[in-house]
Order: sequence, then C-alpha cells, then structure tokens
Amino acid sequence: MNRAELAAMIDHTLLGPTATSAGVKKLCAEAVELGVAAVCVDLRHAVLARRELGKNAVKLCVVVGFPHGMTSSAVKAFEAAEAVAQGADEVDMVIPVGALKEGDVDAVRADVALVCKAARGTGRTVAVKVILETCLLTDEEKAAGAKAAVDGGADFVKTSTGFGSAGATAADVALLRRVVGPRIGVKAAGGIRDTATALAMIEAGASRIGASRTVAILDGLDAPAGR
Repeated sequence: MNRAELAAMIDHTLLGPTATSAGVKKLCAEAVELGVAAVCVDLRHAVLARRELGKNAVKLCVVVGFPHGMTSSAVKAFEAAEAVAQGADEVDMVIPVGALKEGDVDAVRADVALVCKAARGTGRTVAVKVILETCLLTDEEKAAGAKAAVDGGADFVKTSTGFGSAGATAADVALLRRVVGPRIGVKAAGGIRDTATALAMIEAGASRIGASRTVAILDGLDAPAGR
C-alpha cells in the first residue's frame, strides 16, 4: 500500500473538548494536502470545516450523539439533519450502548434508522457510520450491535469513539467484518497512532481508519525498514 492509498482510507479527526477554530483550520489544510477520505469534527465546527474544505474531494464527517450516545433518538436525528444542512457528507453516530447491553436490540435498530432517515431526508447521499464502542461490549453484543446497525440502514459500523476505556483492536475489526460481510464498511478508530497499527486494522478488514495522528501514520509508511 502506498501513501496515497493509505491516506484515502483515513478520516482525519479532531474531536476533543478543547478543539478550536484554529485547530479545525489546520486539520482541513492537512486533509487537503494529504488527500484523506474525510475530516471528522463536531457539529459546532461543521460550517467552518465545510468552508475550509471548499470544493475539495475530502469529505466532511460530523459526529452525532457524541461521545456517549445517551441523548434521545429524536435529538440525534435533529443533530444529523443539522449536520447535513451545514454540509456534512457523512455522519458518525453513537448508539445507546446501555440499550444494547440490556439486550434491547430493537431500540438500537430504531435509533440508527431514525438517524439514517434524518441524514438522508434531503435526498443527498450521506453515509452513516454507527459507533458501537466495542471496548464496553462482549463479542456477542458486538455482533448483535453490528447487525442492528446494518438492519437500521448503516453504511459502516465503527469500533470506537476514542473516548472509551480502549480503542480499536484487530480482533474486533475482524469480528465486525465477519458479521457485516463485504458490502458494509468497517471503520477502526480509537488508539490508532502509528503505521503498523493502521495497517493491521486494514489487514483485519477495516475499510476506513479514524485517526488524529494521520501525519505520523503516513510518514511511518515512508520510513526506511528498521527505523
């Protein structure tokens, strides 16, 4: 895999509580220069990021129900519609993890479906990625959550917010890929800070990587062997 191919699989991300306008501008400039798949920001910075990206091919991804997924489905749907109105091409939503742990798969499916409906209500093609927060789930719950996400209309299932007790693992990516099959995307996110980890996630079945250290990941691909 060359640098351009790897960059095209990365969502360049800035989602911390101290994110500033200057940080978002820097993020977008890097994204355009590197040729990443998308920038991922919070709703507060969506308009700014859209303006900074302009007509570039880099997509704008906005998070919904982030980071805990504990708002109502109606609130998440409103956020999704607002994100799309402000220029989002993709939405990364967080499921109600507690509902999944209680075995209420129907609630998770309905949550995803309402966000998908809102995100696509304008007729625009908007990809919806569903964050499961895998570090909090058993393998059975991960599988159930992934299936509910797909049944609800998700385009991707995603491992983590990056704010949980742990991030993506290759084992979880492989599990999600087995559950959703080849036609649904799998996004690995959380704790992916170097080239080797990013490539391991792709080898396990990830079709998208979420990372804030994109430059380091790509620079590592160019580093001489043994460095």
